[in-house]
Amino acid sequence: MEGFVADGVSAPLPGRCAFYVAKKKRYCKMIVGSGKTFCGEHANAGEEESEKKRIPCPLDPKHTVFEDNLAKHLKKCNSKEKPKPIYYVKDINAGSANEDEPIEEITIAERSKEELEKLIVKLKTALKGVNTKLVENILSHSALHEPLSDPKNGDSAFKHLRQQASILGNMEVLELLSPNRCYIEFGAGKGKLSHWIHIALKAAENVNFLLVERSSTRFKVDGKHKNAGSTFDRLQVDIQHLDLSKVPLLRKEGLSIIGVGKHLCGAATDLALRCLFEHNCTDKDDEPPTKRIKLHQNEGAGDFIKPVPSTEGRETGERLIVSGVAIALCCHHRCDWRHYVGKEFFRQRGLGPEEFAAFQRMSSWATCGMRKIGSQTTEKRSEHKTGEEEEHEMCEEALPDPLKGLMSVEDREQIGRLCKRLIDHGRVYYLQQKGFETSLKYYTSKDISLENVLLTAVPAANQNRDESQQPS
Repeated sequence: MEGFVADGVSAPLPGRCAFYVAKKKRYCKMIVGSGKTFCGEHANAGEEESEKKRIPCPLDPKHTVFEDNLAKHLKKCNSKEKPKPIYYVKDINAGSANEDEPIEEITIAERSKEELEKLIVKLKTALKGVNTKLVENILSHSALHEPLSDPKNGDSAFKHLRQQASILGNMEVLELLSPNRCYIEFGAGKGKLSHWIHIALKAAENVNFLLVERSSTRFKVDGKHKNAGSTFDRLQVDIQHLDLSKVPLLRKEGLSIIGVGKHLCGAATDLALRCLFEHNCTDKDDEPPTKRIKLHQNEGAGDFIKPVPSTEGRETGERLIVSGVAIALCCHHRCDWRHYVGKEFFRQRGLGPEEFAAFQRMSSWATCGMRKIGSQTTEKRSEHKTGEEEEHEMCEEALPDPLKGLMSVEDREQIGRLCKRLIDHGRVYYLQQKGFETSLKYYTSKDISLENVLLTAVPAANQNRDESQQPS
């Protein structure tokens, strides 16, 4: 090993495993036992250290365990299923599983030209009387002026900051940035949106945040606010199984809630809306009656009165009150009929799960990256995309041959947008039925994000009507 530096790349670090991890292009960093060359995970790499057999862990085959130590390992394995939190109620927001589902999944590529033509006719017929031309409402907020002008931020960071600034600007116009609120960020990821809402409301009192994210996330911003007056609680749970009425913070504080989200993928938007507005018990006989509560004007909710389900056991004795919604939509091709909140809207237009499945897939044409923009193809543009942009703007399936003779690339993109608007207007209808004034707006430009539509909702009696806030 003469001439090599023990840096973990050219040679193992002192006291560390001598197994070279080809995928990571470095040596394993696990500490080895006295007199050993390899760690327990890589013990089989050295014949002299493989007296005992190692087998894949049955809970997670990505790691191994000594066969004679399996029982002890299973009791403490990190992959062991953890006890469910009190607010976990399986499939509470999933929607009914008893309704008719598509008998079989049919891709767009498998459909004939005639079938596609009929679907497009159905789409355009269903959209008659529906405003599909959205208003552009690109705003900003003073909380982000400094980072937006910081030259240290690269193009990717700048794009995300522009989107967050516009979401906050739209929320400010709708008076959704105010004290005595609990902001619930669905699909929170690192929690950046909540971070900027907190900065915008740093002088406000009694502001709390719930960050809902089903996966473990690195580089979270929650830690920046540990000593702040606001409470940052992170719930690691799928939105599908989240019962807000059982969240300790909401039970204790009794604050009205505002649901927010940036790029809330497909069905996650529908799950979030169900989570906010539907708190159905699994046993209908035990379901408490609804109660009408007048929202206080000093909480920014005007005189609007709406029935809301009981949250039995709340220490305040009040019910959950939703004061607003601001969700940046995306990935309509990931929607699901069971979870979708706009089923009634579809049925009123003579549509069902089969049409929904087709339009859901066709929606990807709006952002599928197969078109040319000027002389530069999206394929070239994608070289400059980062992880989140690629995830939210990729096409679900390649353009099928029958489509090539049916319409131009531009027409396909337009049809894709119409599919998105139809799905979104089902959500608008759902919120209107809940007593909310609802709007769809372009909150950022296409060069910032191809998924650039913001869904907002406020109690109907609380919205100041003007030309910039007309419901779509």
